[in-house]
Formats: sequence, structure tokens, C-alpha cells
Amino acid sequence: MAEHIIELEHVTKSFDDNLVIDDVSFYVNKGEFITFLGPSGCGKTTTLRMIAGFDLPTSGKILLNGKDISLLPPNKRPVNTVFQRYALFPHFNVYENVAYGLRCKRVKNTYQNDKGETYTKVERLSKKDIAEKVSRALALVDLEGFEKRSISTLSGGQQQRVAIARAIVNEPEILLLDEPLGALDLKMRKEMQLELKAMHKRLGITFIYVTHDQEEALTMSDTIVVMADGVVQQIGTPTKIYNEPANTFVADFIGESNILTGTVVGDKRVKFCGKEFACLDEFELNEPVDVVVRPEDILMCAPEEGTLVGDVISVIFKGIHYEITVQVGKYELVIASTQRREVGERIGMNVLPDGIHLMKPKYTTNVFDGVITKHNTVKFADGEFECDVTQLYPGSHLDDEEYLITAEGEKIDLTDVEVRVEVGLDDIEISDDAEAGGTVGRIISIIYKGDHYRLIVRTEEEEEDFVFSTADLWNENDLVSVIIPKDKIKLTRKVTEEKR
Repeated sequence: MAEHIIELEHVTKSFDDNLVIDDVSFYVNKGEFITFLGPSGCGKTTTLRMIAGFDLPTSGKILLNGKDISLLPPNKRPVNTVFQRYALFPHFNVYENVAYGLRCKRVKNTYQNDKGETYTKVERLSKKDIAEKVSRALALVDLEGFEKRSISTLSGGQQQRVAIARAIVNEPEILLLDEPLGALDLKMRKEMQLELKAMHKRLGITFIYVTHDQEEALTMSDTIVVMADGVVQQIGTPTKIYNEPANTFVADFIGESNILTGTVVGDKRVKFCGKEFACLDEFELNEPVDVVVRPEDILMCAPEEGTLVGDVISVIFKGIHYEITVQVGKYELVIASTQRREVGERIGMNVLPDGIHLMKPKYTTNVFDGVITKHNTVKFADGEFECDVTQLYPGSHLDDEEYLITAEGEKIDLTDVEVRVEVGLDDIEISDDAEAGGTVGRIISIIYKGDHYRLIVRTEEEEEDFVFSTADLWNENDLVSVIIPKDKIKLTRKVTEEKR
């Protein structure tokens, strides 16, 4: 059974009122190469910094070999960090850069006096010990003979190896790497991915790696922790993450995907793009599902042999394969194949059962906490919307003074009544006119689902999310207003109100 070297238990981290890490729990096995993967701002570097001790969790625990180190300062933790900016000393040569930490180090040595009594002294490392350790560290990163070289004469990859040597020379139990390949060009980055993986095997220590690059994570990791919005979305092996994504975010973020809306129509059978397919996942009959089909899992064939038939609308050569986009009725599908097709060509397509992955939809409706105003509008998600308050009391109506009259004739002032607000995914529109809707927010997510886009707009103050479908393509980070027709806002009284 693997030994857990690091454990995070319900860790949260806030900076002022900004929640960056939200109830994160996972463990790292001893000797494992684990990668935190996610877009910029998802919380992966903050998580790494908390493990290093540079940031302290707002709540929750961080355990090292079963002991709580949440409040332990960085210099007391058996970890070393390699940053994207290597922070090497330009006025030192390679040897001095790697030896710097050892010169600052103090160790306890045990001695025996003439009477046979033992005593300990806290001393600096000897020059011989330092030289031996530096030599061993440079050998591990293939930099023997570089000891006297100036840092300014080294390539980016060599500087990165010096930074790693400086970190491992202290013999940490855990090596933390915060996007260390980000400053390298593409070719060197690919070479260093393989070198880091090999170095991990040679050292045998735990590597915790942070990146936003999916290829890096898939190439090097034993385990990947996918993060978004400060929340762990999925933990698994690269193969598991790629082939069986937990949700549409993971499917969209890890490699290319065709993400479609489907319905389960029988035992291990699903319908999408208007056709039925055999699959391996079991869901309830008639259950709506998100369907993920990787581009390389769509097999091209003659039109008469395909379950799906469509017209090629785009062909792009990607170096090792062609990216072929096909129009299938109202849907667009992307295929990755070594076989070329021509724009305008009609082709057939099949997908084998193991190429189809089904997931429960993460979003089925929008639900908010709201409050009715004196104008009989509803306030929620940093905004105010027109609504039909009579739905709160069946058979009711508004009198001339805008008071609600129940079916029994009771007059009710709804001001400040708390309500549950529900809005469907197809009932929201957005506009680039900030005054057009009931609230404003920024687009934080765009996922194409074959025939429409699923967008998430987040308000700026309360950080409430609107999830909805649209045929229009927008850009991430666009500031938009949210428009909801009055008849599309469903209101229900909260239990607390019903008990009054």
C-alpha cells in the first residue's frame, strides 16, 4: 500500500474576501510525480505555496507523513521549490549557485570527549562535504564540468537544471516545481519534459508539479489533479483523465473533444447527433447526458457505411495528423486522422463503443437566492429583474396599488420576501450593452457542444454564475449584461417564508 507523504484535508484559502481555494482534499503518495493542472487563476500555485509554507491555509490541515504542518515555516519543511523564474544568482558561477544553500545550512554533529562522553555541536558543512554534494547534484542533472561556468553563458534549459540541482542538493523529501518550463521554447520544453521524468526516476523523491500545459501533465505525471475555480475537478492517472473525464470542463481542457448533448435510449445505448450508438457507460433510460467523443475516435468511411454522414467544411494539417471538421446536419464534429479529406467531400463516420464517454450534466438549471423589492421586482446575482410575483401564491393577482391579493382575498406586501429563483439554461441572453439587462458579468467559460456554445457569466461582486446555451460565439472575459425575460424567471417562496 502506498504511503501518503502529503495530505490536504478540507483546505481553503482566502486573500481578503477573495476565496482562492475552496475545500480542497487530496493526498500525494511518497515517490509520486503528481501534477496540479488547470487554467491561470485556478488556485494551483496557491496550493503549491501552501505545501511549501509560503502561504498558510485559512482553514483545513496540511499533513506531512501524518503530522500537521499547516503553521510550520518554510525552512522547517523538508521541501524545496523550483520557480518559473529560476532566481539564480547572476554574479555566482554554477558551483556557487548550487552550493549557496549548503553554505547556509547548519547540521548537528556528535562527538566524544576524552572521558568517553558524547556531545553535539551545531556546525557548518565542511568544504569537502559541500563539494561532494554539489558534484553529486550536478551529475544528477547532467551538468558535470559546468562548475566554473557563468550563469549568463548557459542556455535556458541549462539554467533550469542548475535551479533543480540547487533544490535537490539539500536532499528534500519533496521537490515542488512551479511551471519551471514556462520560460523555455517549445523544442527545449519537450526535451526537458523527458529529462524531468527521467530525473524523477533517478532521484526517487516526490515531485509536485504545477502547469497549465496539458501535454506536460500527460507526458510526465503519475497522477494529475485537475483544478478550476479553486476546486478539484478530477484526480486520476493521465489515461483516466483523458479517456474518462469527470465533467465537460475536464473534457474540454484536456486535449481536443467533441462534447455533445445526448440521451440514454437503452441498455448501454445513447442517442446524439440524431443517431443511436452503442456505448460502455450505464445510465438510466431517458437520462440526459453529456457525450464526449475524442477526435481520434471518429472513424471515417464511405457515406453509405457510416452511422453519421456529413460534409467536410475544414481541413488543417497539424504535423502528425489532419484536423477535419465535418458538418453533420446542424452539428459540427472534429476528426483527427492521418488520412486527408477534401473540403466539400461527403463522408461517413462511425464511433466504436469504447470511443464514447457519457457524463452526468453538471448544469441543468440556474438557481439563486433572491429577494422581492417594493417594486415587485426580484434582486439576485448583483442585479434586479422584472418578474411575475403572482406565481408565489397560486390564483393571486396584483391590485391597483401593486399589492398582492391571494386567492382567499388576503392582501400581502411582498417587500423583502426571500425567494428561490430558477432560470433555465435556454432562457438567458447576453448583450455587450451594459445597460440592456438586469445585471452584468464577465464570460469565464465557453464550451462548444456541437451545435451551440455553453457559456458561464460570473458577476463581479457576489461572483454568482449564470450558465446558459447560445448559438453565438463570444470571447472569454467579455463584459456583458444578462437578459432574462420576465416569463422565464421561476419564483418559489423559501421555507422560512412559508412558515411565517
